[in-house]
Amino acid sequence: MWSFPLRRWARVLVPVAAVIVLAGCASGEQPAVSAGSTSSAVASEVPGTALEPALDHLHGLHLDANGVVLAGTHTGLVEIADSGRTTRVGVSDDDFMGLTGAPGTDRLFASGHPGASSSAPNPLGLIDSTDGGHTWIPKSLSGEVDFHALATDGELLVGFDGVTGLLISTDGGSSWTAGAPVAAAALAVTEAGVWATTTAGLQHSTDGGHTFTVVPDAPPLALLSAAPDGSLWGIDTAGTAWRSRTGQSWEPRAVVGPVEAVLAVDFDTAYAATAQMLYPLN
Repeated sequence: MWSFPLRRWARVLVPVAAVIVLAGCASGEQPAVSAGSTSSAVASEVPGTALEPALDHLHGLHLDANGVVLAGTHTGLVEIADSGRTTRVGVSDDDFMGLTGAPGTDRLFASGHPGASSSAPNPLGLIDSTDGGHTWIPKSLSGEVDFHALATDGELLVGFDGVTGLLISTDGGSSWTAGAPVAAAALAVTEAGVWATTTAGLQHSTDGGHTFTVVPDAPPLALLSAAPDGSLWGIDTAGTAWRSRTGQSWEPRAVVGPVEAVLAVDFDTAYAATAQMLYPLN
């Protein structure tokens, strides 16, 4: 079973002390600055905005049609204001283990487990919202799949089922086909293909997630997000934020330390977050 080792790598190796230089990951390996990065400048530490009230946990971020940051948590969807003020969206208290959305829209997809007020099967499979998370409907795989990672560009939807590998949908999550047997801590979709962070490194697919190759010299990313302009932002296993226009060459930007999610807005802007803090990246 891949589910526990993957969660441990994604959620334990990322949260390390924030330092200016890259630190070794918990496995004992020493991550190095990517030889393919476009800048050798040392990343700087980033001040954050405290979330009030703090979230109970954080599984993913999405930027809605109004430019508002939404966060998937253990007990539903939460809106994060620029001030750090957090407000529940809708009435769902489901545990969103996976959250994604068509970039810059109110179309959301989530997965996880039903909350205390829900009578839905466990796991949720894929649930769907067309109004920014105010309401949700079951879409597919109810009682069958708990997606630990989800990504979409608005057309292709890719998820890691936490056990055997990727599932791929081209019809908005109504039906699925098997993809590559890749254990992905995070996924992203751009015009250049599907991207997956794995224990073997950043991997790239040009056939819709059916086969992958390791990206040479990429930083050891654990978290990953794609922006509407096709750029990518990621957080490595030492807590440093990186960005890339193509996914092949990466530039270190900032040290954020122990974070749980990253959200790419465009090449110049992104957010990283924990359950307590939101960090603007540029």
